[in-house]
Amino acid sequence: MPQQMLESVNTADNGHTVEKIGGTSMSRVSELVGTLFKGGRAGGGLYNRIFVVSAFGGITDMLLEHKKSGEPGVYAAFANAESGHGWSDHLSRVAAAMREAHCAVLDNPGDRTLADDFVRERIEGARNCLIDLQRICSYGHFRLSHHMAIIRELLSGLGEAHSAFVTSVLLRRADIAARFVDLSGWCDEAEMSLDERIRGCLEGVDLSSEMPIVTGYAQCTEGLMREFDRGYSEVTFSRLAALTKAREAIIHKEFHLSSADPKRVEDVRKLGHTSYDVADQLSNMGMEAIHPSAAKMLRQAGVPLRVTNAFEPEDPGTLIDEAPAEKAGCEIVAGLDVYALELMEQDMVGVKGYDATILDALTRHNASIVSKVSNANTITHYVNAPLKTIRRVESDLSKAYPHAEINVRALSIASVIGRDLSGQRALSRGLDCLERADIEIVAAHQITRNVDVQFIVRKDDLDNAVRALHGLVVENADGNQRKAA
Repeated sequence: MPQQMLESVNTADNGHTVEKIGGTSMSRVSELVGTLFKGGRAGGGLYNRIFVVSAFGGITDMLLEHKKSGEPGVYAAFANAESGHGWSDHLSRVAAAMREAHCAVLDNPGDRTLADDFVRERIEGARNCLIDLQRICSYGHFRLSHHMAIIRELLSGLGEAHSAFVTSVLLRRADIAARFVDLSGWCDEAEMSLDERIRGCLEGVDLSSEMPIVTGYAQCTEGLMREFDRGYSEVTFSRLAALTKAREAIIHKEFHLSSADPKRVEDVRKLGHTSYDVADQLSNMGMEAIHPSAAKMLRQAGVPLRVTNAFEPEDPGTLIDEAPAEKAGCEIVAGLDVYALELMEQDMVGVKGYDATILDALTRHNASIVSKVSNANTITHYVNAPLKTIRRVESDLSKAYPHAEINVRALSIASVIGRDLSGQRALSRGLDCLERADIEIVAAHQITRNVDVQFIVRKDDLDNAVRALHGLVVENADGNQRKAA
Protein backbone atom coordinates (compact mmCIF):
# COMPACT_ATOMS: atom_id res chain seq x y z
CA MET A 1 0.00 0.00 0.00
CA PRO A 2 1.45 3.37 -0.94
CA GLN A 3 2.57 5.66 1.85
CA GLN A 4 -0.13 8.18 0.85
CA MET A 5 -2.78 5.55 1.51
CA LEU A 6 -1.27 4.72 4.87
CA GLU A 7 -1.25 8.37 5.84
CA SER A 8 -4.81 9.04 4.68
CA VAL A 9 -6.29 5.96 6.34
CA ASN A 10 -4.00 4.69 9.07
CA THR A 11 -4.06 7.75 11.33
CA ALA A 12 -6.05 8.17 14.50
CA ASP A 13 -7.47 11.55 13.49
CA ASN A 14 -8.40 10.90 9.86
CA GLY A 15 -12.11 10.73 10.68
CA HIS A 16 -13.05 7.93 8.29
CA THR A 17 -15.59 5.25 9.17
CA VAL A 18 -15.99 1.62 8.12
CA GLU A 19 -19.65 0.68 7.77
CA LYS A 20 -21.43 -2.62 7.15
CA ILE A 21 -24.84 -3.27 5.64
CA GLY A 22 -26.54 -6.60 6.39
CA GLY A 23 -28.27 -8.87 3.91
CA THR A 24 -31.85 -7.93 4.77
CA SER A 25 -31.05 -4.23 4.39
CA MET A 26 -29.13 -4.92 1.16
CA SER A 27 -32.33 -6.12 -0.45
CA ARG A 28 -33.58 -2.54 -0.02
CA VAL A 29 -30.30 -0.86 -0.95
CA SER A 30 -31.94 1.43 -3.52
CA GLU A 31 -33.85 3.05 -0.63
CA LEU A 32 -30.56 3.79 1.10
CA VAL A 33 -29.00 5.82 -1.71
CA GLY A 34 -30.69 9.08 -0.75
CA THR A 35 -30.76 8.45 3.00
CA LEU A 36 -27.69 6.51 4.08
CA PHE A 37 -25.17 6.90 1.25
CA LYS A 38 -26.03 10.54 0.58
CA GLY A 39 -27.98 11.58 3.66
CA GLY A 40 -27.85 15.29 2.91
CA ARG A 41 -24.14 15.14 2.11
CA ALA A 42 -22.56 16.64 -1.01
CA GLY A 43 -19.12 16.87 -2.60
CA GLY A 44 -16.31 15.72 -0.32
CA GLY A 45 -18.79 15.17 2.49
CA LEU A 46 -19.92 11.99 0.76
CA TYR A 47 -16.59 10.29 1.27
CA ASN A 48 -14.18 9.08 3.96
CA ARG A 49 -16.53 6.14 4.37
CA ILE A 50 -15.81 2.50 3.51
CA PHE A 51 -18.85 0.22 3.10
CA VAL A 52 -18.69 -3.55 3.59
CA VAL A 53 -21.73 -5.33 2.19
CA SER A 54 -23.33 -8.71 2.77
CA ALA A 55 -25.01 -10.69 0.01
CA PHE A 56 -28.59 -9.80 -0.86
CA GLY A 57 -31.08 -11.39 1.53
CA GLY A 58 -31.43 -15.16 1.06
CA ILE A 59 -28.58 -15.59 -1.46
CA THR A 60 -26.03 -17.04 0.98
CA ASP A 61 -28.72 -19.42 2.27
CA MET A 62 -29.17 -20.67 -1.32
CA LEU A 63 -25.42 -20.98 -1.85
CA LEU A 64 -24.65 -22.82 1.41
CA GLU A 65 -27.66 -23.82 3.51
CA HIS A 66 -30.53 -21.99 5.17
CA LYS A 67 -29.13 -20.46 8.35
CA LYS A 68 -32.15 -21.37 10.49
CA SER A 69 -33.91 -24.32 8.83
CA GLY A 70 -30.77 -26.03 7.51
CA GLU A 71 -32.38 -26.52 4.07
CA PRO A 72 -29.52 -27.49 1.73
CA GLY A 73 -28.13 -25.10 -0.86
CA VAL A 74 -25.54 -25.58 -3.60
CA TYR A 75 -22.83 -26.56 -1.12
CA ALA A 76 -24.82 -29.36 0.51
CA ALA A 77 -26.16 -30.58 -2.83
CA PHE A 78 -22.62 -30.79 -4.22
CA ALA A 79 -21.27 -32.49 -1.10
CA ASN A 80 -23.97 -35.16 -1.27
CA ALA A 81 -23.74 -35.75 -5.04
CA GLU A 82 -21.94 -39.03 -5.62
CA SER A 83 -22.38 -38.54 -9.36
CA GLY A 84 -24.38 -36.35 -11.71
CA HIS A 85 -24.89 -32.63 -11.66
CA GLY A 86 -28.08 -32.17 -9.65
CA TRP A 87 -26.28 -29.47 -7.69
CA SER A 88 -26.04 -27.49 -10.94
CA ASP A 89 -29.80 -26.88 -10.84
CA HIS A 90 -29.33 -25.31 -7.40
CA LEU A 91 -26.65 -23.05 -8.84
CA SER A 92 -28.94 -22.00 -11.68
CA ARG A 93 -31.60 -21.07 -9.15
CA VAL A 94 -29.02 -18.91 -7.35
CA ALA A 95 -28.26 -17.13 -10.64
CA ALA A 96 -31.97 -16.45 -11.16
CA ALA A 97 -32.31 -15.14 -7.59
CA MET A 98 -29.30 -12.85 -8.08
CA ARG A 99 -30.79 -11.41 -11.26
CA GLU A 100 -34.12 -10.88 -9.52
CA ALA A 101 -32.34 -9.13 -6.62
CA HIS A 102 -30.39 -6.67 -8.76
CA CYS A 103 -33.30 -6.00 -11.12
CA ALA A 104 -35.26 -4.90 -8.06
CA VAL A 105 -32.72 -2.17 -7.24
CA LEU A 106 -31.31 -1.17 -10.65
CA ASP A 107 -33.62 0.92 -12.85
CA ASN A 108 -31.27 1.62 -15.76
CA PRO A 109 -31.31 -1.09 -18.51
CA GLY A 110 -27.57 -0.67 -19.12
CA ASP A 111 -26.85 -1.18 -15.43
CA ARG A 112 -28.98 -4.32 -15.39
CA THR A 113 -27.04 -5.67 -18.37
CA LEU A 114 -23.76 -5.05 -16.54
CA ALA A 115 -25.08 -6.91 -13.50
CA ASP A 116 -26.43 -9.77 -15.63
CA ASP A 117 -23.02 -10.18 -17.26
CA PHE A 118 -21.31 -10.15 -13.86
CA VAL A 119 -23.62 -12.89 -12.55
CA ARG A 120 -23.11 -14.98 -15.67
CA GLU A 121 -19.32 -14.76 -15.41
CA ARG A 122 -19.19 -15.69 -11.70
CA ILE A 123 -21.85 -18.40 -11.75
CA GLU A 124 -20.56 -20.13 -14.88
CA GLY A 125 -17.01 -19.87 -13.60
CA ALA A 126 -18.05 -21.56 -10.36
CA ARG A 127 -20.06 -24.17 -12.24
CA ASN A 128 -17.09 -25.11 -14.44
CA CYS A 129 -14.85 -25.29 -11.38
CA LEU A 130 -17.22 -27.69 -9.62
CA ILE A 131 -17.64 -29.86 -12.73
CA ASP A 132 -13.86 -30.14 -13.11
CA LEU A 133 -13.42 -30.95 -9.43
CA GLN A 134 -16.14 -33.58 -9.55
CA ARG A 135 -14.48 -35.19 -12.57
CA ILE A 136 -11.04 -35.19 -10.93
CA CYS A 137 -12.44 -36.70 -7.74
CA SER A 138 -13.94 -39.57 -9.72
CA TYR A 139 -10.40 -41.00 -9.72
CA GLY A 140 -9.32 -42.94 -6.68
CA HIS A 141 -6.35 -40.75 -5.80
CA PHE A 142 -8.49 -37.69 -5.10
CA ARG A 143 -11.08 -37.21 -2.35
CA LEU A 144 -13.85 -34.65 -2.61
CA SER A 145 -13.91 -34.31 1.18
CA HIS A 146 -10.43 -32.79 1.06
CA HIS A 147 -11.72 -29.89 -1.04
CA MET A 148 -15.09 -29.10 0.57
CA ALA A 149 -13.77 -26.30 2.78
CA ILE A 150 -12.38 -24.54 -0.30
CA ILE A 151 -15.67 -25.07 -2.18
CA ARG A 152 -17.55 -23.49 0.73
CA GLU A 153 -15.24 -20.49 0.52
CA LEU A 154 -15.68 -20.22 -3.26
CA LEU A 155 -19.47 -20.32 -3.06
CA SER A 156 -19.61 -17.84 -0.16
CA GLY A 157 -17.72 -15.22 -2.15
CA LEU A 158 -20.23 -15.27 -5.01
CA GLY A 159 -22.99 -13.58 -3.00
CA GLU A 160 -20.93 -10.73 -1.57
CA ALA A 161 -19.14 -10.06 -4.87
CA HIS A 162 -22.52 -9.73 -6.60
CA SER A 163 -24.01 -7.36 -4.03
CA ALA A 164 -20.87 -5.19 -3.87
CA PHE A 165 -20.69 -4.92 -7.66
CA VAL A 166 -24.39 -4.05 -7.96
CA THR A 167 -24.14 -1.45 -5.16
CA SER A 168 -21.18 0.24 -6.81
CA VAL A 169 -23.09 0.40 -10.13
CA LEU A 170 -26.16 1.80 -8.36
CA LEU A 171 -24.14 4.50 -6.59
CA ARG A 172 -22.23 5.57 -9.68
CA ARG A 173 -25.59 6.08 -11.40
CA ALA A 174 -26.43 8.42 -8.47
CA ASP A 175 -23.24 10.45 -9.11
CA ILE A 176 -21.30 8.94 -6.20
CA ALA A 177 -17.73 7.90 -7.03
CA ALA A 178 -18.11 4.32 -5.79
CA ARG A 179 -15.36 1.75 -6.30
CA PHE A 180 -16.01 -2.00 -6.32
CA VAL A 181 -13.42 -3.60 -4.04
CA ASP A 182 -13.38 -7.38 -4.48
CA LEU A 183 -11.70 -9.26 -1.63
CA SER A 184 -13.05 -12.63 -2.83
CA GLY A 185 -9.84 -13.55 -4.67
CA TRP A 186 -11.68 -14.42 -7.88
CA CYS A 187 -9.19 -15.85 -10.42
CA ASP A 188 -6.33 -14.72 -8.16
CA GLU A 189 -3.52 -17.26 -7.93
CA ALA A 190 -1.67 -15.47 -5.12
CA GLU A 191 -1.97 -16.64 -1.51
CA MET A 192 -2.49 -13.78 0.93
CA SER A 193 -3.30 -13.26 4.57
CA LEU A 194 -6.41 -11.25 5.39
CA ASP A 195 -4.34 -8.14 6.11
CA GLU A 196 -2.42 -8.52 2.85
CA ARG A 197 -5.67 -9.00 0.92
CA ILE A 198 -7.19 -5.85 2.42
CA ARG A 199 -4.06 -3.76 1.87
CA GLY A 200 -3.65 -4.95 -1.70
CA CYS A 201 -7.25 -4.27 -2.67
CA LEU A 202 -7.26 -0.80 -1.08
CA GLU A 203 -4.07 0.19 -2.86
CA GLY A 204 -4.65 3.35 -4.85
CA VAL A 205 -7.99 4.15 -3.24
CA ASP A 206 -8.38 7.82 -2.27
CA LEU A 207 -10.92 7.91 0.56
CA SER A 208 -11.32 11.67 0.22
CA SER A 209 -12.86 11.33 -3.25
CA GLU A 210 -13.97 7.67 -3.55
CA MET A 211 -16.39 5.41 -1.70
CA PRO A 212 -15.08 1.82 -1.56
CA ILE A 213 -17.82 -0.84 -1.68
CA VAL A 214 -16.13 -3.92 -0.25
CA THR A 215 -17.14 -7.57 -0.35
CA GLY A 216 -18.04 -9.06 3.03
CA TYR A 217 -16.16 -12.23 2.12
CA ALA A 218 -12.36 -12.16 1.82
CA GLN A 219 -10.29 -15.03 0.45
CA CYS A 220 -7.20 -15.47 2.62
CA THR A 221 -4.82 -18.07 3.98
CA GLU A 222 -6.58 -18.00 7.37
CA GLY A 223 -9.75 -19.40 5.78
CA LEU A 224 -12.57 -17.22 7.13
CA MET A 225 -15.25 -19.86 6.61
CA ARG A 226 -13.21 -22.50 8.41
CA GLU A 227 -12.63 -20.21 11.35
CA PHE A 228 -15.84 -18.17 11.55
CA ASP A 229 -18.33 -19.83 9.15
CA ARG A 230 -21.31 -17.53 8.54
CA GLY A 231 -19.80 -14.76 10.70
CA TYR A 232 -17.09 -14.08 8.12
CA SER A 233 -18.51 -10.78 6.80
CA GLU A 234 -18.41 -9.17 10.25
CA VAL A 235 -14.85 -10.39 10.71
CA THR A 236 -13.85 -8.81 7.38
CA PHE A 237 -15.61 -5.60 8.43
CA SER A 238 -13.93 -5.50 11.84
CA ARG A 239 -10.48 -6.30 10.55
CA LEU A 240 -10.82 -3.57 7.92
CA ALA A 241 -11.82 -1.06 10.60
CA ALA A 242 -9.00 -2.14 12.91
CA LEU A 243 -6.35 -2.22 10.19
CA THR A 244 -7.21 1.24 8.87
CA LYS A 245 -7.68 2.68 12.39
CA ALA A 246 -11.18 3.89 11.66
CA ARG A 247 -12.72 6.58 13.81
CA GLU A 248 -15.76 4.36 14.21
CA ALA A 249 -17.12 1.05 12.94
CA ILE A 250 -20.83 1.13 12.10
CA ILE A 251 -23.26 -1.74 11.46
CA HIS A 252 -26.47 -0.75 9.70
CA LYS A 253 -29.28 -3.19 10.52
CA GLU A 254 -32.98 -3.09 9.74
CA PHE A 255 -33.77 -2.47 13.41
CA HIS A 256 -32.32 -0.75 16.46
CA LEU A 257 -30.39 -2.61 19.14
CA SER A 258 -33.18 -2.71 21.67
CA SER A 259 -33.92 -3.73 25.23
CA ALA A 260 -35.62 -6.93 24.02
CA ASP A 261 -36.66 -8.70 20.86
CA PRO A 262 -39.49 -6.54 19.39
CA LYS A 263 -41.20 -9.76 18.29
CA ARG A 264 -41.57 -10.70 21.95
CA VAL A 265 -41.99 -7.33 23.65
CA GLU A 266 -44.04 -4.40 22.38
CA ASP A 267 -42.59 -1.57 24.49
CA VAL A 268 -38.88 -2.00 23.73
CA ARG A 269 -36.34 0.82 24.19
CA LYS A 270 -33.29 1.63 22.10
CA LEU A 271 -30.15 0.97 24.17
CA GLY A 272 -28.31 4.10 23.04
CA HIS A 273 -25.03 3.21 24.74
CA THR A 274 -23.62 -0.06 26.00
CA SER A 275 -20.36 -1.99 26.23
CA TYR A 276 -18.52 -4.74 24.41
CA ASP A 277 -19.05 -6.84 27.53
CA VAL A 278 -22.81 -6.62 27.06
CA ALA A 279 -22.38 -7.38 23.34
CA ASP A 280 -20.60 -10.61 24.31
CA GLN A 281 -23.49 -11.61 26.58
CA LEU A 282 -25.95 -10.91 23.76
CA SER A 283 -23.96 -13.12 21.39
CA ASN A 284 -24.03 -15.88 23.99
CA MET A 285 -27.82 -15.53 24.11
CA GLY A 286 -28.31 -15.61 20.34
CA MET A 287 -29.05 -11.86 20.02
CA GLU A 288 -25.84 -11.16 18.17
CA ALA A 289 -25.06 -7.47 17.71
CA ILE A 290 -21.74 -8.56 16.17
CA HIS A 291 -19.79 -11.81 15.91
CA PRO A 292 -17.73 -12.24 19.13
CA SER A 293 -14.46 -12.57 17.19
CA ALA A 294 -15.26 -9.42 15.24
CA ALA A 295 -16.03 -7.56 18.46
CA LYS A 296 -12.70 -8.73 19.88
CA MET A 297 -10.82 -7.21 16.93
CA LEU A 298 -12.51 -3.83 17.38
CA ARG A 299 -12.12 -3.94 21.15
CA GLN A 300 -8.39 -4.64 20.97
CA ALA A 301 -7.89 -1.94 18.31
CA GLY A 302 -9.77 0.64 20.39
CA VAL A 303 -12.38 1.20 17.67
CA PRO A 304 -15.90 1.93 18.99
CA LEU A 305 -18.83 0.19 17.31
CA ARG A 306 -22.14 1.81 16.47
CA VAL A 307 -25.29 -0.17 15.61
CA THR A 308 -27.92 1.83 13.71
CA ASN A 309 -31.19 1.34 11.93
CA ALA A 310 -30.26 1.65 8.24
CA PHE A 311 -33.61 3.19 7.42
CA GLU A 312 -33.40 5.86 10.13
CA PRO A 313 -30.05 7.51 9.26
CA GLU A 314 -30.82 10.58 11.35
CA ASP A 315 -30.86 8.43 14.52
CA PRO A 316 -27.39 7.87 16.06
CA GLY A 317 -28.33 4.33 17.12
CA THR A 318 -26.39 2.57 19.88
CA LEU A 319 -22.71 3.12 20.65
CA ILE A 320 -20.72 0.13 21.93
CA ASP A 321 -17.38 0.87 23.58
CA GLU A 322 -15.39 0.31 26.76
CA ALA A 323 -16.85 3.20 28.77
CA PRO A 324 -18.31 2.14 32.14
CA ALA A 325 -21.98 2.73 32.84
CA GLU A 326 -22.74 6.12 34.35
CA LYS A 327 -25.04 4.37 36.79
CA ALA A 328 -25.98 0.78 37.55
CA GLY A 329 -28.99 -0.58 35.72
CA CYS A 330 -30.49 -3.35 33.61
CA GLU A 331 -30.28 -2.73 29.88
CA ILE A 332 -31.68 -5.69 28.01
CA VAL A 333 -33.66 -8.90 28.49
CA ALA A 334 -32.78 -11.71 26.08
CA GLY A 335 -34.35 -15.12 25.61
CA LEU A 336 -33.02 -18.34 24.08
CA ASP A 337 -34.25 -21.92 23.71
CA VAL A 338 -31.68 -24.44 24.96
CA TYR A 339 -31.28 -28.08 25.89
CA ALA A 340 -30.25 -28.93 29.44
CA LEU A 341 -27.73 -31.79 29.26
CA GLU A 342 -27.47 -33.22 32.76
CA LEU A 343 -24.98 -35.91 33.78
CA MET A 344 -25.27 -37.35 37.29
CA GLU A 345 -23.02 -40.03 38.78
CA GLN A 346 -22.39 -40.83 42.42
CA ASP A 347 -18.74 -41.69 41.72
CA MET A 348 -18.10 -38.13 40.53
CA VAL A 349 -17.44 -36.79 44.02
CA GLY A 350 -13.79 -35.86 44.34
CA VAL A 351 -12.89 -37.32 40.93
CA LYS A 352 -11.38 -35.11 38.22
CA GLY A 353 -12.06 -35.50 34.51
CA TYR A 354 -15.84 -35.60 34.20
CA ASP A 355 -16.17 -31.97 33.17
CA ALA A 356 -13.28 -32.26 30.68
CA THR A 357 -14.87 -35.30 29.03
CA ILE A 358 -18.22 -33.55 28.67
CA LEU A 359 -16.59 -30.44 27.23
CA ASP A 360 -14.61 -32.57 24.79
CA ALA A 361 -17.81 -34.22 23.52
CA LEU A 362 -19.61 -30.89 23.17
CA THR A 363 -16.64 -29.38 21.33
CA ARG A 364 -16.30 -32.38 19.03
CA HIS A 365 -19.93 -32.02 17.94
CA ASN A 366 -19.73 -28.22 17.69
CA ALA A 367 -22.40 -27.59 20.32
CA SER A 368 -22.50 -24.07 21.75
CA ILE A 369 -22.48 -23.87 25.56
CA VAL A 370 -24.61 -21.03 26.92
CA SER A 371 -24.19 -21.76 30.60
CA LYS A 372 -23.29 -24.55 33.00
CA VAL A 373 -23.63 -25.42 36.71
CA SER A 374 -22.40 -28.27 38.86
CA ASN A 375 -22.56 -29.73 42.34
CA ALA A 376 -20.97 -32.74 44.03
CA ASN A 377 -22.27 -35.38 41.62
CA THR A 378 -24.05 -33.54 38.80
CA ILE A 379 -22.93 -31.35 35.92
CA THR A 380 -25.53 -29.56 33.77
CA HIS A 381 -24.71 -27.77 30.53
CA TYR A 382 -27.28 -25.53 28.86
CA VAL A 383 -26.56 -25.95 25.17
CA ASN A 384 -27.68 -24.13 22.02
CA ALA A 385 -27.61 -26.85 19.35
CA PRO A 386 -29.99 -29.04 17.30
CA LEU A 387 -31.48 -32.03 19.10
CA LYS A 388 -29.67 -34.48 16.82
CA THR A 389 -26.37 -32.94 17.94
CA ILE A 390 -27.37 -33.26 21.59
CA ARG A 391 -28.26 -36.93 21.04
CA ARG A 392 -24.81 -37.59 19.58
CA VAL A 393 -23.19 -35.96 22.61
CA GLU A 394 -25.45 -38.01 24.88
CA SER A 395 -24.40 -41.20 23.07
CA ASP A 396 -20.71 -40.40 23.50
CA LEU A 397 -21.14 -39.68 27.20
CA SER A 398 -23.14 -42.89 27.75
CA LYS A 399 -20.19 -44.85 26.38
CA ALA A 400 -17.68 -42.91 28.48
CA TYR A 401 -19.78 -43.20 31.67
CA PRO A 402 -22.01 -46.29 31.35
CA HIS A 403 -23.23 -46.03 34.95
CA ALA A 404 -24.12 -42.34 34.79
CA GLU A 405 -27.66 -41.03 34.61
CA ILE A 406 -27.90 -38.66 31.63
CA ASN A 407 -30.97 -36.51 31.03
CA VAL A 408 -31.80 -34.13 28.19
CA ARG A 409 -34.56 -31.57 28.63
CA ALA A 410 -35.80 -28.81 26.33
CA LEU A 411 -35.85 -25.56 28.31
CA SER A 412 -35.28 -21.83 27.79
CA ILE A 413 -33.16 -19.09 29.34
CA ALA A 414 -34.44 -15.58 30.02
CA SER A 415 -31.46 -13.38 30.82
CA VAL A 416 -31.29 -9.88 32.32
CA ILE A 417 -28.13 -8.12 31.07
CA GLY A 418 -26.44 -4.81 31.86
CA ARG A 419 -23.02 -3.19 32.08
CA ASP A 420 -23.41 -2.93 35.85
CA LEU A 421 -26.15 -4.77 37.73
CA SER A 422 -24.74 -3.99 41.17
CA GLY A 423 -27.42 -2.95 43.62
CA GLN A 424 -30.24 -3.91 41.24
CA ARG A 425 -31.15 -7.12 43.08
CA ALA A 426 -31.93 -8.54 39.64
CA LEU A 427 -31.88 -12.14 40.85
CA SER A 428 -34.22 -11.78 43.83
CA ARG A 429 -36.55 -9.32 42.09
CA GLY A 430 -36.58 -11.46 38.95
CA LEU A 431 -37.50 -14.58 40.91
CA ASP A 432 -40.32 -12.73 42.63
CA CYS A 433 -41.51 -11.28 39.30
CA LEU A 434 -41.64 -14.69 37.60
CA GLU A 435 -43.39 -16.25 40.58
CA ARG A 436 -46.07 -13.55 40.44
CA ALA A 437 -46.44 -14.20 36.69
CA ASP A 438 -47.10 -17.87 37.52
CA ILE A 439 -44.01 -18.99 35.59
CA GLU A 440 -42.25 -22.11 36.83
CA ILE A 441 -38.58 -21.42 37.56
CA VAL A 442 -36.43 -24.47 36.87
CA ALA A 443 -33.15 -22.81 37.91
CA ALA A 444 -31.46 -19.42 38.23
CA HIS A 445 -27.81 -18.35 37.91
CA GLN A 446 -25.85 -15.22 38.73
CA ILE A 447 -22.09 -14.80 38.64
CA THR A 448 -20.08 -12.35 40.71
CA ARG A 449 -19.27 -9.94 37.86
CA ASN A 450 -22.78 -8.42 37.95
CA VAL A 451 -23.23 -8.41 34.16
CA ASP A 452 -26.09 -10.89 33.72
CA VAL A 453 -28.63 -13.03 35.53
CA GLN A 454 -30.10 -16.15 33.91
CA PHE A 455 -33.50 -17.64 34.69
CA ILE A 456 -34.16 -21.16 33.39
CA VAL A 457 -37.82 -21.70 32.55
CA ARG A 458 -39.97 -24.12 30.61
CA LYS A 459 -39.79 -23.65 26.86
CA ASP A 460 -43.47 -22.67 26.59
CA ASP A 461 -42.96 -19.93 29.20
CA LEU A 462 -40.08 -18.08 27.53
CA ASP A 463 -42.06 -15.29 25.86
CA ASN A 464 -44.03 -14.59 29.01
CA ALA A 465 -40.85 -14.66 31.10
CA VAL A 466 -39.09 -12.15 28.83
CA ARG A 467 -42.11 -9.84 28.87
CA ALA A 468 -42.44 -10.04 32.65
CA LEU A 469 -38.75 -9.38 33.29
CA HIS A 470 -38.66 -6.56 30.72
CA GLY A 471 -41.60 -4.92 32.41
CA LEU A 472 -39.81 -5.17 35.75
CA VAL A 473 -36.28 -3.99 34.90
CA VAL A 474 -36.79 -1.78 31.81
CA GLU A 475 -40.32 -0.43 31.45
CA ASN A 476 -40.67 0.36 35.15
CA ALA A 477 -37.11 1.64 35.59
CA ASP A 478 -36.91 5.29 36.62
CA GLY A 479 -35.76 7.73 33.93
CA ASN A 480 -35.64 5.21 31.08
CA GLN A 481 -37.48 6.87 28.23
CA ARG A 482 -35.37 5.71 25.24
CA LYS A 483 -38.02 4.19 23.06
CA ALA A 484 -36.99 2.36 19.89
CA ALA A 485 -39.03 2.59 16.73
